[in-house]
Amino acid sequence: MQSTLKTTLLFALLTGLVVAIGGALGGTGGMLIAFIMAALMNMGAWWFSDSIALRFSGAKEVSETEAPDLHHLVADLARRAGIPKPRVYLIDSPMPNAFATGRSPEKGAVAVTGGLLTLLTRDELAGVVAHELAHIQNRDTLVSSVAATLAGVVGMLADMAMWGMLFGGFGGDDEDEGGAGIVGGLLTIILAPLIALLIQLGISRAREFGADEGGALIVGDPEPLAQALEKLESWSQQRAALPPQMQPQTAVNPGTAHLYIVNPLTGGGLLGLFRTHPPTAERVARLRALTPALRWQSGRQQRVSG
Repeated sequence: MQSTLKTTLLFALLTGLVVAIGGALGGTGGMLIAFIMAALMNMGAWWFSDSIALRFSGAKEVSETEAPDLHHLVADLARRAGIPKPRVYLIDSPMPNAFATGRSPEKGAVAVTGGLLTLLTRDELAGVVAHELAHIQNRDTLVSSVAATLAGVVGMLADMAMWGMLFGGFGGDDEDEGGAGIVGGLLTIILAPLIALLIQLGISRAREFGADEGGALIVGDPEPLAQALEKLESWSQQRAALPPQMQPQTAVNPGTAHLYIVNPLTGGGLLGLFRTHPPTAERVARLRALTPALRWQSGRQQRVSG
């Protein structure tokens, strides 16, 4: 509930930022144009975000004949989650990772890498797949697509402000208003995309905690997902420590980086502020704190059924 409220507030801020930039560029008319742009692009995200994400990641759909164990695992966990079985995709990459997409549970898809299937045990893989199914269950895949689209609109408006300053004077003929317009234009160009990015990351981080908890509830035990996250983080750290020429080829499109269960684009220092995911150690600690509650819930269900 707290995560949903936080996401709603962040969406309101992001939408308000889009409209405010439109107003700064063109008054009431600019606000209307900005709102229409955001609505049209969100319609595109609604219909095509899943196919775009899968294509950009190089994911290929696999049949039950090609990957029977993976299909059976996804089907079992989807049944526990109470959602239709999503389509199953495989990414030919040594990087252990996974993501889910689709605008609704009926249109859901789960993609896993070859590296994930190699690195994890079956229980750990179940924890990761359950995390992705929780994203589909909570419609987080649609939320992340809309957030990315709104952030994209902010970037487009910032570009328009820059070109308006270069060629149009940004602010009219009056000297005082022109000075204020220049300051406003500079703030729009510099700060607006940064604010939009921070809001987008806030939405993404909030949804990850919810999917972690949801995945643990689907499996009935948070430990497999916690162990999987530790393995994925360890693999990422080991890769980062290798010389560039020895690192495995794991090219990731930045536009889809926020979808993965563990951020495939890591960085330290100030770059940590722009991570699309919460720190893995914090996620693992939260999961392990769920263990007593899940055990109590499991025991209560057994007593009721008995």
